Amino acid sequence: MTLTNQNIEQLLQLCKSNDQRAQLEVYNRYYKAMYNTSYRIVKDSYIAEDIMQESFLSAFTKLDSLKEAAMFGSWLKRIVINNSIHYYHQNSKYKDVPLDDVIYKIEDEQGIANDDDLMTTKASKIIQTMKTLKENYQMSLNLHLIEGYDYEEICEIMNISHGNCRTLISRAKDSLRQKLLSKA
Repeated sequence: MTLTNQNIEQLLQLCKSNDQRAQLEVYNRYYKAMYNTSYRIVKDSYIAEDIMQESFLSAFTKLDSLKEAAMFGSWLKRIVINNSIHYYHQNSKYKDVPLDDVIYKIEDEQGIANDDDLMTTKASKIIQTMKTLKENYQMSLNLHLIEGYDYEEICEIMNISHGNCRTLISRAKDSLRQKLLSKA
C-alpha cells in the first residue's frame, strides 16, 4: 500500500517513528488549507508560509500529545491559528501595507467586474468589506464565519470571556451589515 492510499491514523503512526515520507504525505494533504488559514490572519504570504511550516514542525514533534489521530486536521488547524494570532499580536503595532497587497486588491477588483457568477461576486464583496472592519471584528468574523469555530473556541483563541465574544461577534456582524448596506 502506498502512502497516498493510507489513512491519516496509519500515516501518523509512521510519522511518530520519524518516517520522512509519511511526514511529507501528511504535509502535502494539509499544507494548502493551513497556509490559507494563516494567511487570512496575518495577511502576508511569506509570513503565513513560515507560520504554516513552523506549525507542522511543532505538530510533528508533539504528535504523542494528540489523543485521537482522526482529529489531526482540527488539532493542526488550532496550532496554525494560535501561531498566527500570536504573530499578529506581536506585530500589530506595525501597520505597513505591502505593495503586493495593493496590487492583489486591484487585480481582485478587476476580476470581480468580469465574473458572471452572482454568488461569487456577493461573496467577494462581503470578504472585501470584512477587510475594512476593525481588526478585532475581522478576526472574530473570520474565526466564526469562515473557519467555523463556535463561541467557546473563539473565547479560548482570542482569550476573551464568553459574553465579550458574543458581543464582539454581534457588533462585528452589525458593522459588516451596515457597511454592505451603505455600498448597495
